[in-house]
Amino acid sequence: MLDILNRRADFLAAARAVRHTRPGLLFQARRRAEAEGVAPERLRVGFTCSKKVGNAVARNRAKRRLREVARLELSANGLAGWDYVLIGRPGATAARPFEDLRADLVSALRATHRPDRPSARPSDPPSGRPAEGTAPQNTVVPRRQS
Repeated sequence: MLDILNRRADFLAAARAVRHTRPGLLFQARRRAEAEGVAPERLRVGFTCSKKVGNAVARNRAKRRLREVARLELSANGLAGWDYVLIGRPGATAARPFEDLRADLVSALRATHRPDRPSARPSDPPSGRPAEGTAPQNTVVPRRQS
């Protein structure tokens, strides 16, 4: 069952997790913590398009296409307990053939959930960046020259 992400905090949390770029969309995914109060068997998805995609009509068209792709593919290929965010790409999401857009989402899902990939826990920082509120380890802060 698909639930829709509405809160900004959910979108920001997904932005700090796994991401994959495909020709028709940008895909973000994160595994939810059990303490978040969302039923673990639920699958949640959010959609967004920036103004770079175009005017309101173009953004809404791109989001409609993303919603339909998600409806068709996430129910079959998504995992319960995960949040997914699909972001429209300028000039691509609305113009890309629908079957190619579906293939982009399936490809991103497979890359996210492939067996050799370590499980993306909610507490894992994105690659190369420390977790929020923590300082990077083993860094030297240069002194200011007077």
